[in-house]
Amino acid sequence: MAITIPKKLIKDDDIVIIPRKEYEEMKASMIPSVYLKGRAAKRLDKLMEDGLREYREGKTEPLGSFLKREYPKLHRKYAHWSRK
Repeated sequence: MAITIPKKLIKDDDIVIIPRKEYEEMKASMIPSVYLKGRAAKRLDKLMEDGLREYREGKTEPLGSFLKREYPKLHRKYAHWSRK
């Protein structure tokens, strides 16, 4: 049996064939893309710049330390996540 795939469907890109069940599982686990414009995009850019600057200056702390100090019950519940 032969399968013919029209060139307009492929164009210059590759094509992958996987079982539908596997496709649906992959699709369900994907993180959606969000595109911001205008004021929202500028605000997020500013927050990122500030956060990266604070990180470079050593003004940040590991999440585990923060949780341990501010939310001890939550830290105990999820402490195993940070273990290697």
